[in-house]
Amino acid sequence: MNPHRANVLGVGISAIDIGDALRMIERWIESREQHYVCVCVVHTIMECQKDPELRKIVNSAGLATPDGMPLVWLAKLRGFRNVDRVYGPDLLLAFCALAENKGYSNFFYGGADGVPEELAKNLQQRFPKLKIVGTFSPPFRPLTPEEDRSIGEMIDAASPDVVWVGLSTPKQERWMADHLGYIRVPVMIGVGAAFDFLSGRVKQAPRWMQRSGLEWLFRLSQEPRRLWRRYLIYNPLFIYNLVLQCTGLKDFE
Repeated sequence: MNPHRANVLGVGISAIDIGDALRMIERWIESREQHYVCVCVVHTIMECQKDPELRKIVNSAGLATPDGMPLVWLAKLRGFRNVDRVYGPDLLLAFCALAENKGYSNFFYGGADGVPEELAKNLQQRFPKLKIVGTFSPPFRPLTPEEDRSIGEMIDAASPDVVWVGLSTPKQERWMADHLGYIRVPVMIGVGAAFDFLSGRVKQAPRWMQRSGLEWLFRLSQEPRRLWRRYLIYNPLFIYNLVLQCTGLKDFE
């Protein structure tokens, strides 16, 4: 049974913790069901406000995990007491520990040139028995149909249990939805910046900032030119829309 979801501006956020997420992913692998997982932050919610198709993609995911602490707090306010943060890098590391024991295989798709390879190297050092069956860094431009077909065939030939996707939002959500069923893999998980964090390319916020909801401030200080719009425009808009939802002034189905 899929977990309940908390309605956050019309996006259903799964009321889970990392343990719940791992159990669902393992169940899908064992049953060979095909699903994708969206790891959601405030940015994801706000992208869904301007793009109904993206909102449909996220709401159709097997799981839409609460990566950002504001989403955890909102789920708790809606009565889901056992929900906790399912942070992309933590989910990836927790699954690698499980996969090392169970023999599940992993493919890493996304990131800039060299990033998925460096990620795989770091994970292999941390989890020596982890089965990694492939890595690929796609070009930033749109793929041609021939390139897309070739990549799909490459991933299929590797036969992974999980494809980890690091393309950032909303590109990774669209890619997973477009390739569900086309690529014969039980689970695709979009973890965005986890590729950069765990490869060592980008520094992670201190744990206390992560747990207090201040990770956005740390990331903004690290990459202001790339992230200023995401945080300085989207965050206030998120709060404004949340007030509308909580007061009943606007309905978010």
